[in-house]
Amino acid sequence: MSAPAEQLRRPMLLPLDEQRLDEVLEIEQSTYQHPWSREIFLDCMRFGYSCWTLGWQQVDVYGIISISRVVQEAHIFNLCVRRELQRRGLGRTMLNHLLRLATARGAATAILEVRPSNTAACALYHSMHFRKVGVRPRYYRDNAGREDALMLMRDLRHKAL
Repeated sequence: MSAPAEQLRRPMLLPLDEQRLDEVLEIEQSTYQHPWSREIFLDCMRFGYSCWTLGWQQVDVYGIISISRVVQEAHIFNLCVRRELQRRGLGRTMLNHLLRLATARGAATAILEVRPSNTAACALYHSMHFRKVGVRPRYYRDNAGREDALMLMRDLRHKAL
């Protein structure tokens, strides 16, 4: 028996594999000035980072998220959604998934870096109880030189996911 049509339209989170890597690279290149390379994603998979794609029926990748865990800290490296699908809750869906996964694996905190100029991402993280804990000066490359990174942290033990 086949799944109802509305269920087939719901996005699915799937572990990143090499089969979907070309789509992931296309999303990165169309979204960021300085996207991750194929080698970076391959290294993440090789080193056992938790990398996930979001899409429909195992095809058509619409987003990517990567995270690693060291001791009790989860570090979110990359959260990217196709530009034309941003601000529709897909980033929140992926982030919630990874925060639940990190918590289940024993992480007590989650940290990430974000460009202050990425106001949509800053708003998402703030709404999900991340708070500023520092600044990494000149962390990101941009076309004008370098941009600082805001360091954000969330205590995973006290906020419902």
